[in-house]
Amino acid sequence: MQIFRRGKTIDFMGKRKLAMTVSAVVLLIAAGALLARGLALGIDFTGGTLIEVGYSEPTDLNAVRSALESAGYGDSAVQQFGTPRDILIRLASGSADGEGADSRLSNEVFAALVAAADSEVELRRVEFVGPQVGDELTEDGALAVLVALIAILLYVAMRFEWRFAVGSVIALVHDVMIVVGLFALLQVEFDLPVLAAVLAVIGYSLNDTIVVFDRIRENFRKMRKGTPLQIINQSLTETLSRTLVTSLTTILVLLALFFLGGEIIHGFAFALLIGVLIGTYSSIYVASTSILLLGVSKADLMPVKKEGVVDDMP
Repeated sequence: MQIFRRGKTIDFMGKRKLAMTVSAVVLLIAAGALLARGLALGIDFTGGTLIEVGYSEPTDLNAVRSALESAGYGDSAVQQFGTPRDILIRLASGSADGEGADSRLSNEVFAALVAAADSEVELRRVEFVGPQVGDELTEDGALAVLVALIAILLYVAMRFEWRFAVGSVIALVHDVMIVVGLFALLQVEFDLPVLAAVLAVIGYSLNDTIVVFDRIRENFRKMRKGTPLQIINQSLTETLSRTLVTSLTTILVLLALFFLGGEIIHGFAFALLIGVLIGTYSSIYVASTSILLLGVSKADLMPVKKEGVVDDMP
């Protein structure tokens, strides 16, 4: 499927300096947000107790906070969970100690809410994560991202050439940094579903980058004339329709999940939505610009002739 007119090559690489400047500024903002504000880690990583309750009537959050403060849980985080009748309460690890502490804690909190409520209250779910488990999940999550990047580096190096491997990893680090930095900047909760979304962004961005790289390699071997910059522009133009159609259809699904999927997958959908947008951009400008700066040439991508094989003479 072709969206753009055939025969017209778009000068993507002519804007590479502007794209590099924009990427550098966004990455600096993302890194600054991570250093200054840090991630708003969910209880999956920090440990603690999550309590979801439902009221029969819309409830004021200040009244819920006052009830918890009176019961001795003033450090809890309270927020609406989808509707004004649904309340989510987060208690930091250490609010209660001892065997069965999580069960007693949830019962005490629920009893305090029932006593202060003017309407019927329903306890819907309770989740407890110990601090040790949270630390292990944090280490395992960071390790999962690192292993994924190393595996991708090796795969692309074997499949294409080392310059392509470095370019793809630069693009993936670029995507992950921006997604994670945006979560830090906006202080959106970062939990296990969001980590899964970050890993999915790596896979999506890599798939898009591999398609572009495959066409670049093909055109380097097929086009007898043309500079590396012209060949990369031609390759990007040829794959642009596929890239846009794939990204737009994915974004439509993610928008539906973001607005209609509920609070539970809100962070997951948000991370994927940003990741798909950034991944589409990076496969065009970051990955392709990287291999151009690394000095890729026609000689690097020509098939290696086996010894003893003689070309057929006309």
